[in-house]
Amino acid sequence: MVKIQIIAILVSLLFLLYIVRLIIRGKLREEYSIVWIVCTIILILFSLWRDGLELIADFVGVYEAPNLVFTGAIFAILIYLLHLSIVVSKLHSQNKQLAQEIALLKNKISEKSKV
Repeated sequence: MVKIQIIAILVSLLFLLYIVRLIIRGKLREEYSIVWIVCTIILILFSLWRDGLELIADFVGVYEAPNLVFTGAIFAILIYLLHLSIVVSKLHSQNKQLAQEIALLKNKISEKSKV
């Protein structure tokens, strides 16, 4: 194995351990950790199988393998941003509904305290 290959495998494994540690401590939810775990496993796979990226690039019809990496990364980022936008929109509507319910409860409390 080449030195850079060993370094890439070790860094990827350390990153995977860090993700697991964040999950155990409750700082990262499982539903969001899946993306990080899958990306780390892909990095480990291509660190072990050096010709894999070239093989996949040839199969897909991409002339340069790094272009395939950038295209895949951009596509994954766009999908993840769409997912986060959906989550934020849902939280926004829940927050609005919660604020309205609190306002109604405050109104009821103030009417009962007047009586």
